[in-house]
Amino acid sequence: MIRTQRLAAGVCALLAALTAGLAFPTAAAAGEPTGENAPKVDLVLDVSGSMRTRDIDGGTRMAAAKQAFNEVLDATPEEVQLGIRTLGANYAGNDKRTGCKDTAQLYPVGPLDRTEAKTAVATLSPTGWTPIGPALLKAADDLGTDDGSKRIVLISDGEDTCAPLDPCEVAREIAAKGIGLTIDTLGLVPNTKLRKQLSCIAEATGGTYTSVEHTDELTDKVNQLVDRAADPVVTPVATEGGGACAQAPALKSGLYTDREEFGQQRWYKVDVEPGKELRASVSVAADRAVNPDYGVLLRAVTVHGREIVRGEAAGDGRTDVISTGLRYPKAESDDDEAAAETVCLQVTNSFSAAAGVKATPGMPLELTVDVVDGPGTSRDVAAFGLGRGWWLLGVLILTGFLAGVLWGWLSRWRVAVWRTN
Repeated sequence: MIRTQRLAAGVCALLAALTAGLAFPTAAAAGEPTGENAPKVDLVLDVSGSMRTRDIDGGTRMAAAKQAFNEVLDATPEEVQLGIRTLGANYAGNDKRTGCKDTAQLYPVGPLDRTEAKTAVATLSPTGWTPIGPALLKAADDLGTDDGSKRIVLISDGEDTCAPLDPCEVAREIAAKGIGLTIDTLGLVPNTKLRKQLSCIAEATGGTYTSVEHTDELTDKVNQLVDRAADPVVTPVATEGGGACAQAPALKSGLYTDREEFGQQRWYKVDVEPGKELRASVSVAADRAVNPDYGVLLRAVTVHGREIVRGEAAGDGRTDVISTGLRYPKAESDDDEAAAETVCLQVTNSFSAAAGVKATPGMPLELTVDVVDGPGTSRDVAAFGLGRGWWLLGVLILTGFLAGVLWGWLSRWRVAVWRTN
C-alpha cells in the first residue's frame, strides 16, 4: 500500500511539473539576464550658499537634503545605477565665470555603494553659485546615450545665477537629442520665479515639478522618482518628419519623438499589410508660453492625397499637452501576394504665441505607431471565443485526461493487489 501511495504521488508531481512547463514556458527564464541596459538616475543637488537658510522643519535646507539623500540611498532598488552631481559646492568667490563652472560629480553613476555614497554626501557644505544649466549639461553626459531608462532629479532652492545660459533652453536641447532622458525638478522654496523655471525644465523633457517644504516630503518624492526609473519603459526613437508625404520617414511600430514649430506640418509614412490595422496617436507639449485656444490634427492619407481617417483635439490653455489618435483597418485580400499599402500620417498644430516667444526649437512631439492584426483575422479571435488563451485550455484538458487515465489504472491495480492479498 505504501508503495502504491508513493507511485501515485510521483505521478501527480510529474503531471504538475508537465503542466507548469507547458502552461508557463517563460517561467524557467525568469531571473536570467535580459541584456537590457540598467536604469540610471543622477541626483543633482544645489549646494549654493542659500542652502544654509534655516526654514525646513527647524533646520537648514542642506540638512534636510542630506537626511533625504541618506534615506533614499538606503531604499534605492538594486537594479538602479545611481550617481550624485553637485552644483555650487566648491567655489565661494565672487567671480561669476568661475562660479558658473562649479559643478562636480560627487558619486559616479553606476552600481551603488551605499556607504561610500553617504560618506560623500556628508562632506557637503553650502558654498557658492547656482549654475543649473551647466550642471544639467554635465548630468546628461554622466548618464550616457544607451537605450536604458535615464533620469535626472534636480533639487534646488533658487534660480540659476549663470544667465545668459538659460537652463530651460538647456533642457530643450537635451530633449531634442532624443536620448530618452527625463528631468524631474524639486523646489525647496515656494517661490514663483523658481517654480516657473523648474517647471519649464521639467516640462521640456516630460518630467515633473514638485514644491517641497518638509524633509519627509523631499524624501518621499525623491524615492518615488528613483523607483520610477526602475519601471519598464519604452525608449522613444528620435525622428524628423518630412514637409510632405514624399519626403516622410518610413516608420514601423514604435514610439517616436520629434519637434514641431507653431502651425507646422510634419509627415510620416507607415506600410499597412492587408488584414492589419494601423493605430496611431500623437501628443504635442506646449513647453513655452502659448496663446489659449489651440489644437492638434492627425490625418491618415493615401499617397495620392485622399484622406482616410482623422483624429483631432482642441485645448483652451488649461493643460500643457494635447493628444489625439486614429485607427485604420486594412481589409484582407484574396491575393496572398497583395502588397502593403503606404499610409501617410500628417501632424498639424494650431499653437501660437505672443511676440518674443521663441519658435525654435519646435515643441516636443511624441508619435506612437502600432500595426496589429485587424479585427477580421483569425489570430485576433481564436476558436471557442477564447482569444489567445485557447492553448492553455488545451493543456488543462490534456492534463486532466491523462490524470484520469492514470488514476483509473492505479485504482484497478490497487483492487487487484487487495484481492491477491
